[in-house]
Amino acid sequence: MLLWAGLAAAAAGAVLCVVGWYGLSGERFAERQLPWLASGTVPGAALIVAGAVLVAGVWGRTEASEAPETRAAQEAPSPSPRPSTSPPWRPSSSEPPLRVPGGTLAHRPDCPLVAGKAEAVPVGDEELDPCPVCDPWPR
Repeated sequence: MLLWAGLAAAAAGAVLCVVGWYGLSGERFAERQLPWLASGTVPGAALIVAGAVLVAGVWGRTEASEAPETRAAQEAPSPSPRPSTSPPWRPSSSEPPLRVPGGTLAHRPDCPLVAGKAEAVPVGDEELDPCPVCDPWPR
C-alpha cells in the first residue's frame, strides 16, 4: 500500500512540476511567475521527495526482511553493554590545554581537533570555553 502511495505521490509531483514549469515559462515578468512557482513547482517537488521517501522506505524494509544475515542478527541475543570508566572518545593528557590562534575553545593536546597542528599554542591565562570533544577541565 505504501509503495503505491509513494509512486502516486511522485507521479502527482511530476505532473505539478510540469504544469508549474509550463505556466511559469509563459509569463514574461517575475511577479506573474511567482504564483506558478508557489502553486505548482514547489509543491510538486515536495511530492516527488515524499514519494521517493515512501518508496525507499518500503524497498529498504523489504530488502532487510529478506536478508538472512539480518534475520540471524535479529534472532541473536544482544550482548550486554560493558561498563566503562571513561568514554572512548575523550582523549586524556596531563599537559596544559591548547588553543588555536583566534579560537574560542581550550583543548587537551591529544584532542583530535588540535592534534598535529603546529599553530596550536598553550591557553595560558585566557578565559576560554572547554572543547565539547575532549573536555580539558573535567568536573
